[in-house]
Amino acid sequence: MAMVDELLIRNLLEVFGERDGERRRAVIAELYDPDVLFQDPEGAVHGRDAVDEKVAALLAGAPEDFIFRATAPVRVSGDLGVLTWAFGPGDGGTVVSGTDIALARDSRIVRLHTLLDGTEG
Repeated sequence: MAMVDELLIRNLLEVFGERDGERRRAVIAELYDPDVLFQDPEGAVHGRDAVDEKVAALLAGAPEDFIFRATAPVRVSGDLGVLTWAFGPGDGGTVVSGTDIALARDSRIVRLHTLLDGTEG
């Protein structure tokens, strides 16, 4: 069974970092509960398809060389995990950074909250 730390790392790299829609949707189906709640400063969406749409829009608006990377190890308390990350050019620059907080149940993410650094909401 996947642990919340593995789920968060895979979510960052294989969902939010995956530009190929088919591969991304396959990982979403594996990692997310069908009724997942995803919330970021723009609002909340429910379900795998809605998460995929959010990620696709984000990546479509970013330069091709931008990547996500973890900036610290995942912190875990039971079924809750916290991961800090950065997004920017592959050379290590950061354009935006934030924190993902995930609640897992039965080896799937049921709630995912993203907090962006330097923003309110």
